[in-house]
Amino acid sequence: MAEAKRPTLERGLSPRHVEMIALGGTIGTGLFLGAGSSIKMAGPAILIVYMVTGLFMFWMMRALGELLLTDTSQTTFVAFIEKYLGKRTGFVIGWTYWIGWITIAMAELTAAGIYMRYWFPSVPVWIWEVVFLAALYSVNIIAVGLFGEMEFWFAMIKIVAIVAMIVTGIVMVIGHFKTEAGVTEISNLWRFGFVANHGHNMLAAFQMVFFAFLGIEFVGMTAAEAKDPLKTIPNSINNIIYRILIFYVGALIAIMSIQPWMDYSANQSPFVQVFAGIGITAAAGLINFVVLTAAASSLNSSLFATGRMLFALSGAKGYFGKLNRRNVPMHATNVSVILIALAVLVNYIFPTNAFELITSVASAAFIVIYAMLMLAHLRYRHSQDFLKSEQLFKMPGAPVTDYLTIAFLSGIFVILLSRQETRLTTILAIIWFIVMIAVSFRVKKLR
Repeated sequence: MAEAKRPTLERGLSPRHVEMIALGGTIGTGLFLGAGSSIKMAGPAILIVYMVTGLFMFWMMRALGELLLTDTSQTTFVAFIEKYLGKRTGFVIGWTYWIGWITIAMAELTAAGIYMRYWFPSVPVWIWEVVFLAALYSVNIIAVGLFGEMEFWFAMIKIVAIVAMIVTGIVMVIGHFKTEAGVTEISNLWRFGFVANHGHNMLAAFQMVFFAFLGIEFVGMTAAEAKDPLKTIPNSINNIIYRILIFYVGALIAIMSIQPWMDYSANQSPFVQVFAGIGITAAAGLINFVVLTAAASSLNSSLFATGRMLFALSGAKGYFGKLNRRNVPMHATNVSVILIALAVLVNYIFPTNAFELITSVASAAFIVIYAMLMLAHLRYRHSQDFLKSEQLFKMPGAPVTDYLTIAFLSGIFVILLSRQETRLTTILAIIWFIVMIAVSFRVKKLR
């Protein structure tokens, strides 16, 4: 009797979808909302933090790209971790990656509720969380092409908003526009001090900036559903460094030139604060809509990632390995959505700092995931697979850049452990890894 055909995901993502998904992965709530907190911590020196973190994230993505192009049929990059670091490591990182995206989705859901307060301050945040989760769940279970199209336009809105912010900053600097905070000048970056609080919170800013980059590896989740992965994946990864310079650094320079960095609130989007500060209330409302779409975009990506991840963890078998008639992992997506909905409970218990708590959990988990990815790349470089490979998309500077990236990630983890605000959640992440390692020894197929 012939073996039943294994279910496969549909290659419904066009090159423009993959390009915009990669771009959307590098621009999210960490920039639009978290930048307010980062600016307060580090001052204009936050630009250095973004550039340093961006460089290491670029190296990580080049390592990922090199691995992906050895086998573009893999649903997630965790398959390479399993291949080169062993089944037990793959098991632990696979489930951690899934739960990591669950926490990212919870953070984005929380952010969406916070943004809606701008227009409806009396409506509880949890109501908006339910509305957004239900709407984007519907998009994700219909077809991968619809997901790609939705993500394309979400990313386009973010790009237009950031470009508009940069252009506004340039025009106001050239015209020396006056605002309530003073004259718009590029010298606002340094005339009130380049580093906040004598640099005491400089290292702490790395945690929020690192969170801003979480999801950058999401383009790796599209390889199995992209129409031309050998072309689109390298192009998307190589463009990341330019996006970081233009969209992150460029936007922050514009923001801190228009309004001195001391005038920004840590718990509100600096993009909204800029336009409110220069007296353009309508524009502030428009920017709030943009940052809302950024949260929706990241939540949309999270739903996509968690469903595919759980599908991959099942080995495309059993309950979670079933696809609906549109080749979407319906059951895996359903379970992920139920867990993401727990963000409603977190916001109820911790109404004032739910976003910070969730982001610190996600950061701790992804540090380990990215470090394991770099170790897998190192192991690959010493394998016969690499010696026989003829691909040209190789990570620059390896293995030195691998070791430097691992050292950087380790430093971020130490920062999380040393800060009182993030110590508990980081310890919880450590406990998670200990439990998952113990579970891995109980799973027969890993022996």
